[in-house]
Amino acid sequence: MIRTTFHLVSLGCAKNSVDSDSMTQLLERDGYQAVGASQQASILIVNTCGFISSAREESYSMLRALAKIKRPDQLLIAAGCLTQRYGEEVARQVPGVDGILGTRRWMDIVEVVRQLRKKPQPSAGPRQAKRDPLYHLPESPTIGRDENGVLRAAIAGASAYLKIADGCRRSCAFCAVPLIKGSTISRPLGTLLQEARQLRDLGIRELILIAQDTTDYGHDLGMQDGFATLLDQITAAVPEVDWIRILYAFPGYVTDRLIDMMSSHPQILPYLDIPLQHAAPAVLTRMRRPANIDWVLNTISKMRSKLPKLAIRTTFIVGYPGETDEEFQMLLDFIKEMRFDRAGAFQFSFEAGTASEVLGDPIPAAVKEERYRRLMELQQSISLQINQSYVGQKLDVLIEGQNEGIAIGRSFRDAPEIDGYVVVEGIAEIGSIIPVKITGAMAYDLTGIR
Repeated sequence: MIRTTFHLVSLGCAKNSVDSDSMTQLLERDGYQAVGASQQASILIVNTCGFISSAREESYSMLRALAKIKRPDQLLIAAGCLTQRYGEEVARQVPGVDGILGTRRWMDIVEVVRQLRKKPQPSAGPRQAKRDPLYHLPESPTIGRDENGVLRAAIAGASAYLKIADGCRRSCAFCAVPLIKGSTISRPLGTLLQEARQLRDLGIRELILIAQDTTDYGHDLGMQDGFATLLDQITAAVPEVDWIRILYAFPGYVTDRLIDMMSSHPQILPYLDIPLQHAAPAVLTRMRRPANIDWVLNTISKMRSKLPKLAIRTTFIVGYPGETDEEFQMLLDFIKEMRFDRAGAFQFSFEAGTASEVLGDPIPAAVKEERYRRLMELQQSISLQINQSYVGQKLDVLIEGQNEGIAIGRSFRDAPEIDGYVVVEGIAEIGSIIPVKITGAMAYDLTGIR
C-alpha cells in the first residue's frame, strides 16, 4: 500500500548521490513512492551540498524555489551537508522548510517524515501559519554502521558508485568536510563485499569506489594498507565485474602494494583520481597538505612504469591565501612536467571555521580568475595532445547512450560526469563494452568507429 509520494533532489557530488539513493530505498521500503515532479509529491526533499560557497548558493536556490511553490499540504525537508553545518541558518534563510536533517543521520529519513506528518498542517491562505521546523541533527559516531540494510550505492546505467567510508580525518586547512562529516568511519569489509555481489547481480559493469579519501579505508578498523586489502577481496568476490575504478586517493597513501594491486588485476582500471591541490611546498604547507613533491614525482613515475596506460586525474586550488606569482608559476611548471590526463581547478573559497580562516581571503577575485584561466588553458592543451596520441588506437568503451546513429560512451580514462566521452559512429547496445578505433581527438572527448 502506497503511503504517499516524495520528490528528492540530490545536489553535489557522487557521495551525496549515494546518500540520496539510500534515503530513497528507505522511503520506498516503508511504502512511499518516488515521483519525478515536485507538484505530484506530498514530501519534497533536497539533499544539499555545503562544501564551498557556490555549492551552498545552489542549495539555497533550490530550497527557496521549492518553498515558493510549496502547497500547504506538502512538506519540505532540507537534508545533507548544508543542513548538518548550518541547520538554523537554513531555517532562517528559507522560510517554509519543515524539517532539517543532517548528513550524518540520513538513515533517519523515515522517522523524520513520520514525525512531520504527525504535526498539524498550517492553514492555507495568504496569511498561512508559520511553524517551526523539526530539527534532527544528532551527533552520531555510528554513521556507516547502522544503515538499516540498504545498498550504499548510486547506480547510473551500467555503473555504480559504492561508498566504502564516510568522513575524513585529514586536517587540510581549506576543507570543511571534517566539520560536516566528522572523522573517517570505514564500512565493514564483509558488507562491502556483499554489496559488490549485489551490484554484480544487478548487471553492473563498472564499480566505482568512493569516499572522502579511499586510500584511508580501514585505518579506523585497525587495518594496515586496508584499501589494498579491500581491492584484493573485491576482485576475488566479483571477478565478473569488468571495471573497478578508484576515485579520491590521498597523496602519500598510494602504497607500493596498492600499485601492485592495480598492475596485477586487469579489473582495476589504470586510472587514478588523486587531488594534489598545489605544487609549491610553501603553499601546501599553508594548506596543511603533504608537501613532499619528491614523493609525488617518484610515486607517479613508479605507477607509470608499472601501469604504462595509466590515466591520472587531479585537482588544484588557485588563489590560496599567500599564493605568490612565483608559487603559481611553480604550479604551472609542475603541470607542464607531469602532463596529467585530466586536471580541474577551483578558485579558493573562503570557509569560516576552517583552519585557513585566519589567513583571510586576500587575493583579489580578478587575480584568482586570471590564474584559473591560465591553468585551464595549459591543461586543455596538454589534454588535447594526450588525446591525440590515441588516434589510431583501439579502446574499450562502455556505451551509455545513443541517438540517430551515434553512440556515446566512456573509456577507462573517463570517470562519469567529470571526464570526457567517446563519440562512436553507429549503433551500440547501451551497457555494452565494445572495442572502438579512435579516429579523432578534442581537448576532452574522442571520436571513433566500431
